[in-house]
Amino acid sequence: MTQPERQPTILDALPKAELHLHLEGSIRPETAVELAARHGTKITVEEVTARYSYSNFAGFIESFKWVTSFLRDPEDYALIARKLLEELVRQNVVYAEITISAGVMLRRMQNVEANFTAIRETSEGVLFRRIRTAWIFDAARQFGPEAAMEVARWASKLHRSGIVAFGMGGDELSFPAVNFRPSFDLARSEGLRIVCHAGEVGGPEAVREAVDILGAERIGHGIAVMHDPALAESLATRRIVLENCPSSNLATGALAKQIGKADASLADHPLAKLLDRGSLVTLSTDDPAMFATDLLTEYSRAASLGLSKEQLLQLAEQSFNAAFLPPIEKRQFLDDFRGAAKSAGLL
Repeated sequence: MTQPERQPTILDALPKAELHLHLEGSIRPETAVELAARHGTKITVEEVTARYSYSNFAGFIESFKWVTSFLRDPEDYALIARKLLEELVRQNVVYAEITISAGVMLRRMQNVEANFTAIRETSEGVLFRRIRTAWIFDAARQFGPEAAMEVARWASKLHRSGIVAFGMGGDELSFPAVNFRPSFDLARSEGLRIVCHAGEVGGPEAVREAVDILGAERIGHGIAVMHDPALAESLATRRIVLENCPSSNLATGALAKQIGKADASLADHPLAKLLDRGSLVTLSTDDPAMFATDLLTEYSRAASLGLSKEQLLQLAEQSFNAAFLPPIEKRQFLDDFRGAAKSAGLL
């Protein structure tokens, strides 16, 4: 799919990190056509593009289910991993934490370990030496607590193979957070970091529960925090990071739902206000192919909201600060980022 026209930003040439990025949501229409053909199904780029258009979050979930139905064996996962990593390298992304929908694999009775091995081995190939990757296993909330526990077990089993965190996405309105506490407790006890989608279509209370009940260290989206200044202040004090994905929030209708405005636009997104209030925010694409975006485009759209040069640099640096990396390695990435910014005359 051709990327929409965008204005270049000061971040284009700098090394970047991305922390909220779903592997399965990176399947561009051309790749979906290739995957379907592998399994005897003929579809067109136009059909996929039409599927990647939604009026609400439920429509997005249905399209996600449809496109992931063409992922059936380790070779398929290796293909989409390679395609995504090629895109990230092109954008000068040097570190990425990529979420894998292990809950979907299990529901479809696939071999999670074999799929992950194919993904990891692809990322370790000589073509991708310029990018460091880590992986997050994600449970789909709507599949229920028992399914989430199975994902947590697999994440724990594969922790030493590159899984750094356990998280939960999907329909945040489907089950109460407390039902998933055992899964998150297990993952934490095994040394995994904790993330959770919340406050995307749910309210501020969903964010509060993700942090207080599930122990989330980073919140996927979290745009509902705009409605609760006291919560925003508390999260900032506790160093809880909000992973903002503006294009996603527009495409899924999440932003429209939050503000009660059917024709919500980018100008309505709370990113700039959250930064002004002192929230710790990162910028990501979420499901880039499904929202016709990439990280460079997200920074361009953030700049169009009136963010200053200092705020854009802060936003990019926060993605390294919030990464689940050992302190020494994190410091090296930060030093490289600041060195590049200084060389470009930005610091």
